[in-house]
Order: sequence, then structure tokens, then C-alpha cells
Amino acid sequence: MVYCQFAPCDQVAALAHMNPEEKLKQIRQQIDALDLQIQDLINERARCAQSVAMIKQESGNTASFYRPEREAQILQAVQERNKGPLSDEEIARLFREIMSACLALEEVLNIAYLGPEGTFTQTAALKHFGHSVQTNPLAAIDEVFRESGASQYGVVPVENSTEGVINHTLDMFLHTSLRICGEVELRIHHNLLGKQPDLGRLLRVYSHQQSLAQCREWLDANLPKVERVSVSSNAEAARRAAKDPESAAIASDTAAELYNLEILVANIEDEPDNTTRFLIVGRHEVERSGNDKTSLLLSTDNRAGALYRLLAPFVNNKISMTRIESRPSRRSMWDYVFFVDIEGHVQDEAVAKAIRELEQEAAYCKVLGSYPRAVL
Repeated sequence: MVYCQFAPCDQVAALAHMNPEEKLKQIRQQIDALDLQIQDLINERARCAQSVAMIKQESGNTASFYRPEREAQILQAVQERNKGPLSDEEIARLFREIMSACLALEEVLNIAYLGPEGTFTQTAALKHFGHSVQTNPLAAIDEVFRESGASQYGVVPVENSTEGVINHTLDMFLHTSLRICGEVELRIHHNLLGKQPDLGRLLRVYSHQQSLAQCREWLDANLPKVERVSVSSNAEAARRAAKDPESAAIASDTAAELYNLEILVANIEDEPDNTTRFLIVGRHEVERSGNDKTSLLLSTDNRAGALYRLLAPFVNNKISMTRIESRPSRRSMWDYVFFVDIEGHVQDEAVAKAIRELEQEAAYCKVLGSYPRAVL
């Protein structure tokens, strides 16, 4: 028989002699007492956040109250000291919301994201920043990059574990002055939404082209004759399905709630570990958290061995490269740029040395940002 973990030994012994109703009453009283302590501690933490804001205002250091590296360190420490029974991710989510609410006492962040409301990008934004922020849905990725000059931060998808990179996002880094300030990874569950429970009567399925691709096998097996219509977002797909009883949408459970649709079939993605990575973009550089990544934009002359020489500084300085993607530079035919992710921060000695070497070798070298690795 299991009793509340926090009950002292003599209390556990006392519970052993009670009937079930008395045991429940005793444990619930203990839960009430713990809730009171937790609430007092959360409010005390909130008062500390207000003190931080006051000190920053007095010193004139109000450029940004949000410190990505500080929050990443806190969440990492929360997971490291967690002993259960809540999972590491669940306990970190709780602290994420506490920090979000406390930060809102200092400054309510305005977050631009690829909309409309109900997209996975909105879910990623709330996962990263918590729910005590203002979110601003925009129609296209390039609008997010432009709006992030007015909003403090923007959130855009950059790659999916099944379908690869989002080219539009990569292309935006060729011209923007914004920096990558963080990343968030989101497990993607696709659901078939609609108002028509008889799948045999469906004529079309709306979704974003990426989602259609991620559910291709399921669609081939279950809706082979149904037209697949690509739209700007999954939320837009849900909006259309809500107005068209002969159609369905592939979207999230959040979109189902927003557009009053039924989940006809859940989790229709072809890959069970389907995950999308999102980037946080903003104007400020991020300090070291101790567990960081750096993203770079590189180009080289079109000559034999050029790529080998471009990557040599990483090898020479024992830096692990976690990703490399090529994109046309749009400057001339067959001219490419490379997007590279490496482990470490530009303030790390080895990374700084490698970048100095790259600046000597590369035709173009741009640091897109150093930022904490995704914790949640």
C-alpha cells in the first residue's frame, strides 16, 4: 500500500490503522497544506522577479528582461535534480509556466509566430515562452521576420525529422539582421479533423504541404481517392473544413478545439517520432548557458576542395558539427551557401578560434546566433 511520499514515518504508521475514507481525508489535508506552501513560495518568487525589474530600471538596463540563457540554466537544473514521480519534461513544463508568469510581472513579451491561431508554431511558441505572453499570428514566414523588429521575438519552423528543412526559413537568414536566440523541438501529432464521421463520404483533405507529406502513407492506405489540397497552414485547413462538411483537415487537437471540429482519426503521421524544430529569432545576442549551439551561414568559391577547407576549422578545433544544409545563394547560377550548426557558443575559445579561421577561408561568414540547446 502506497502513502504520500512526504508523510513522516509515524504518520504512515498512523495511516495504517485508519479505514480508507480516513486515510484519504488525512492525505488530502496534507495536500492542502502543501498547496499552501507552494502558493506562498510561488508568490515569493514573483516578488523577487519584481525586485529584479526594479533593479534593472534603476540601472537603466531595460533592453530586455528576458534572458534565454538564464531560463535554460534553470530548466536544466530542474530536470537534473528531479527525482520523480513526475517526469523530467513534466516538471520542467511546470517551472516553465512559473517563470513565464513571473517574467510577465517585469515585462509581457510580444511573440510573433507563423499563424493563424492554432498552428503548431503557436504551440511551439507557448512551449518555449509559456502562456503569460502575447502572441501575434502572421500569415507568412517573411512577415514573422519583419514583425520581429517590433515584437521582441518571433518563432518559425526550420526543419522536420521526416520531411527535412523549411527552405523559406533558411532563405530569410540571407537578408535579415535578426539573430537566432533559441530553439524548441515539438513532437508533431497529426489528426484527421472534420464534421463528417463517415470517411467514405469525404471528397477532399486540406492541410499544409509538409503535413500532407508526413501523412502520405496513411492517406494512401485510407483515403486513396480523396483529393489532397495544400493550404498555407494546418489552422487554415481546419478553418476550411469547418465550413465544408464534405472535407476534412489534417491539423492539431488545438485546431480541433478552435474550429469546433471532431477528431475523426488521431495520430495519422507516418513516423511515430515525427518532430519539428523551431527557431526563436530576435534582436539581442544571447550569453552562454553552458549547453549551447551556434548557427552559421557560410559560402565559398566554386573550386576543388573548397568545402573540405571550409569545414577544416571545425575539425582542427575539435568542434562537433550537428547539421549542414546547402541552399542556392541566388547571386549566380550554381552558387550555394551553407547553413551549419555546431556545438558551443561564440564566447567559447575553440568556437571563437574556428570562426576567425573561417573568416580567412570562407568567401562569406555570418554568425546567425549562439543560443541554448532546446531543454523542452
